[in-house]
Amino acid sequence: MKNTLILMAVLCIGLSCTKKLSDEEQTLLQLRQEILHDLTDNILPFWATHSPDPAGGFYGVLNFDGTPQADAQKGGILHARLLWTYSTAYRLLKDENYKTLADRAQRYFIDYFIDKEYGGSYYVLDAGGAPLMTQKNTYQNAFAIYGLSEHYRATGNEESLSAAIGIYNKLTEYAFDPEHKGFTEGCSREWEKEERFLSKTMNTNLHVLEALTNLYRVWKDPGLYRQLKDEIDVMRHKILDQSTWHEILYLSVDWEPSPMRIDSYGHDIEFSWLLVEAAEVLGDEEILEDTRRIAVSLADVQIKEGLSPQGYMLGEKFYGERPVFPGQPQDARHRLEWWPQAEAVVGFVNAWQISGDRKFLDAAALAWEWTKTYMIDHEYGEWYGNVFEDGSPKKDFVKADQWRCPYHNSRMGFEIMIRIP
Repeated sequence: MKNTLILMAVLCIGLSCTKKLSDEEQTLLQLRQEILHDLTDNILPFWATHSPDPAGGFYGVLNFDGTPQADAQKGGILHARLLWTYSTAYRLLKDENYKTLADRAQRYFIDYFIDKEYGGSYYVLDAGGAPLMTQKNTYQNAFAIYGLSEHYRATGNEESLSAAIGIYNKLTEYAFDPEHKGFTEGCSREWEKEERFLSKTMNTNLHVLEALTNLYRVWKDPGLYRQLKDEIDVMRHKILDQSTWHEILYLSVDWEPSPMRIDSYGHDIEFSWLLVEAAEVLGDEEILEDTRRIAVSLADVQIKEGLSPQGYMLGEKFYGERPVFPGQPQDARHRLEWWPQAEAVVGFVNAWQISGDRKFLDAAALAWEWTKTYMIDHEYGEWYGNVFEDGSPKKDFVKADQWRCPYHNSRMGFEIMIRIP
């Protein structure tokens, strides 16, 4: 009887505490619980189960049901993102299984993707690990820095830090534009500047910003400080159009916008919080204050223009006739991709943390509600890569390739874990 009374008292206290939660606190609690459950019981286990290739590294392609295409090419972007994902998972969750996967990714990346002759990392290998596409793509090498620096951050592995610094030095020597600032699209294998690589894009510079930020966390080099500061300025003043609160996607070497105008809602909301993160790591209070202002303005516009009443984040808006890319399916323009949904949750939570404006938290909750209802694949695991606007999934879309990876949705989980303690 005594034990029963104690249990009843505990339950009553628990219920009393639950009732005292405000609506805002309940929203935050639900977001944290559901997103962390998806991270630890769905996303991370899916990749741990299906992606390791017994022949080395990770499979380059996983079908919609998780089965591998054993002969598929291995992408440098996918491997770098897997390296980042499991390094972060180990750092935050302290699960040795995640460290094993992070170490596996690090070993394969250094042994096979790093160009031992010219430096930097290859873009694509064949299934056996031989280089297929050897150009030094700036975007891909940025992710190499991002993943390797995170592995050092999580494990203290000096080889990873040294490799990250080596790639950083190559990018700043050959892909950085000292006259106009910012980074071009890449170079040849031998780091020669070629016409096809000399333009500049929002996407490449955004993820260079992210890479420099993560490297500066663990390597307080004065030259890297200046490089990170310059890249923050490029993103604020060259790539972001503060009259529309959208980024300019394609630009010339001297920052002239391309005639093709596209608003990318997913990239804009992603940029909003990555910019603040970069300023926080840089440590300049004046720059940080400005990036916070920018983040709130960006999030406000993305709610108005990119977030549907149902809760999904639209992909892109084309002004004029939308280009058709070679091999692109006819229904591609009507699909919703997985990654803007994850970025919407983080970007809106970030804007709410800065401003205290409840509309941003409500937008994050709405985006997550739609995502958990329609984007999560409860049959085979992970998320669908593409979902149509009526919520029906494109079930034959691959779960892994050079661009389809756990980076965006796992990062959402990690960010919510940190931001909502």
